[in-house]
Order: sequence, then structure tokens, then C-alpha cells
Amino acid sequence: MQDLVGPAVGTLALAALGGYLLGSIPFGVIITRAAGAGDVRNIGSGNIGATNVLRTGRKDLALATLLLDAGKGAVALLIARHLFHSEAAGAIAGGAAFLGHLFPVWLGFKGGKGVATFYGLLLAAAWPLGLMAAAVWLIAAFAFRYSSLAALISAGTAPLLALLPLAAVGLPVGAPILILTLFAAVLIWIRHHQNIARLLKGEEPRIGAKKA
Repeated sequence: MQDLVGPAVGTLALAALGGYLLGSIPFGVIITRAAGAGDVRNIGSGNIGATNVLRTGRKDLALATLLLDAGKGAVALLIARHLFHSEAAGAIAGGAAFLGHLFPVWLGFKGGKGVATFYGLLLAAAWPLGLMAAAVWLIAAFAFRYSSLAALISAGTAPLLALLPLAAVGLPVGAPILILTLFAAVLIWIRHHQNIARLLKGEEPRIGAKKA
């Protein structure tokens, strides 16, 4: 009977709590401090993500932050899906990890913008979807030379890519993953509101340009 009605509320609550706690680990802050590079929140944009960590001049720290921020979303989803044998539980845990990254309790709910965690979620949920979304980012970044715009385009198209009729590679995805993709995409757009304003004014720095 449980299989017919879906996971119990307690199961979903546990998945959400575990996902949030994992997602709220501020790897950018931890890594830069441990490496003696200072507090990344006092550098550049003040963001805790890999792009701002790169402004410390340490590419290795930025890469580690990128992988760990992506990994925590993926791990949260995969663990919940495995433990509870439920796509819904995995999606809930993944979405909670995404929220944890954006609004970590340890940093006064001031976190990152979620792009790396977003790709980690997509790769774990349905790897073809993650690869296609990443490819869209690369194409947009090459074409327009704006990292933020590439992220916005990639996030905006991801829910549509999830609907592609490619059954041979696991697409389209089920409702829980589709909802997760749409949920995260909307939040990415909201979190990039300042970037959007700068893009409209022509003030957003291009990839490779030195920050004034």
C-alpha cells in the first residue's frame, strides 16, 4: 500500500532535513580559511561559491569548491533515493540541499547562488540532463562571455530539456525530478537578480575581464 501512496511524510521530512544540513555546509568558506586565503565573504562579490573563490587567485581552491558544492547536492539526492527507494525522497533531499546552499543556517542564511549545486543535482538525478544543461552553459558562455547569463540560460532551459523524449538515456524524467529542476531553476533566477540588473545596464563583467 505504501508503494501506491508514495513515501510517508516522516520519510520525506527526514530526507529534507538531511539534505538541508548537507547542503548548508559552506565549503567555499571552509576551504579558503583552511588554506589561509582569508574569508571569501570579504572578497569580491562576497559570495561563497567557486566563482568568487577564484578571486582569491587560487584556482585549486575554486576547483575544490566547485566539486564539493556540486557533490553535496548529488550526494544528498543519491543517498535519500537509495535509502528510501524513492525518487520523491531523492528529489526532496536534493531540493533541500539546494536550499541549504542558498540559505545556510551556519552563515545567517546568506549563501551562494546555487549554480554548481544545481548541476550536481541534475547529474545525480539524470546524468544526460546534467550533461546537456552543462553543455548549454558552455555554449552560452562562449557565445556571450557572461558567466551569469550562461547560468541563467542553462537553468531556464533545463526544465525543457528534462521533457525531451529520449527514453534510451532516461528522458523525459519523472515528475519529482522535473519539479526539482523547475524549482531550482526559478531560485537560480531569483538569486541572480543583481546580475540581471547589471546585464540590462551593460555593467556585468565578462568572463576573463578584470573586476574593477
